[in-house]
Amino acid sequence: MQTAVRIRHDDLRRRNRAAVIAAVRRAVHPSRTEIAAATGLSHSTISAISSDLLQEGILAEPKATEPSALKRGRPQVAIGLNAEAATVVTVDLSLNSLSAALFDYGGTVLAAEKRRLPTLEMAAADLVHETIGMVRGLFEMQPSRQAAAKRIVVSIQGVTDASARSMLWSPITVHADIPFAEALEEAFGVATTVENDCNMMAFALRSRDPEIYHDDFIAILLSHGIGMGMMLKGELFTGTHSSGGEFGHMIHRPDGALCRCGRRGCIEAYAGNYAIWRKAHHQPEDEMPKADVTDADITELAEQARRADGSEREAFRRAGEALGFGLGSLFAIIDPAPVAFIGVGATAFDLMEPSLREAIAKTAGGQHSGSITFLTEPYEAPIIREGSAKRALQFVDEGIFAPGALPAGKAVA
Repeated sequence: MQTAVRIRHDDLRRRNRAAVIAAVRRAVHPSRTEIAAATGLSHSTISAISSDLLQEGILAEPKATEPSALKRGRPQVAIGLNAEAATVVTVDLSLNSLSAALFDYGGTVLAAEKRRLPTLEMAAADLVHETIGMVRGLFEMQPSRQAAAKRIVVSIQGVTDASARSMLWSPITVHADIPFAEALEEAFGVATTVENDCNMMAFALRSRDPEIYHDDFIAILLSHGIGMGMMLKGELFTGTHSSGGEFGHMIHRPDGALCRCGRRGCIEAYAGNYAIWRKAHHQPEDEMPKADVTDADITELAEQARRADGSEREAFRRAGEALGFGLGSLFAIIDPAPVAFIGVGATAFDLMEPSLREAIAKTAGGQHSGSITFLTEPYEAPIIREGSAKRALQFVDEGIFAPGALPAGKAVA
């Protein structure tokens, strides 16, 4: 019985510490009174927890010279995250591109690197080697921060396993089942997870604007590939075996256009950058997609589509139709939710929206199509990196610093 009580007390302590850390992260430099208001915890509990976190070096009081050190009109000193408490690393592997960044505990970028890689031509071992090399390079730029590293998050364009350890499949490489987490942990001794890049976009959006992106919303990548991250009931949607949400590979037309995944009729085979380029250039639908359609290619096609009614405009119309039928089918299951389109394709959303809305209205999920909101973000890379960093910091907050170490004989806060 005593063991059960202790477990409950430890769990309560962990949840209370996590709530305080989360409140400080959201508000940047709140007072203890503001933390109490945000968490619903008593002032005595906030005082005890904040004192512990300050002593442990997780939180810090701003210096007297800093503007946030004293709230105007308030006698209470603010507290904030101690930037030195931890370091996290993000890695983003996408088609022909590898980037990584090093963050302090406050979420500030300390170092970053990006390079172009021929991902479709590289061996699996070389992809892992390049990833390890880039992370090592970041630590060499900031040698004092490697000892504080607590988490690495790798975002992958493609499907990752549900345990966030490996890349199961990706259109950026011919290889499958690449164990990135194991390799990075062996190289650096830092806990690592492998995440779907669109899930990281959804994670970033909720942090950016929780009033719009709250419990239920969808983030769709409109780029060379079509991906989806879903937040349902405040939690990222993942499958039992994989990262889930492979919206781009839902079937739009059975036995239709050839997708780069090798199947036919996928939404991506009509709405991906390569599909739009293929249609606009009168290429056969069963022709293997162009390997690397650039953002500039899509921008130029969109400009041509706005100037005149031709194959370019039809390509974007058809892309909108495929997206609309896919979303309509999805909304028949989960009900309509706000949708954010992210990537270079979002800059041409004006060309796709009419056919997209028309297609949704034809589906069971389109009964309330007029109330569906669409937002656009043109650049996916910074959103993916932001989401990966926030994901990594959440792991540190909730998995390392919230449990903490309870000294012998100390009362539970």
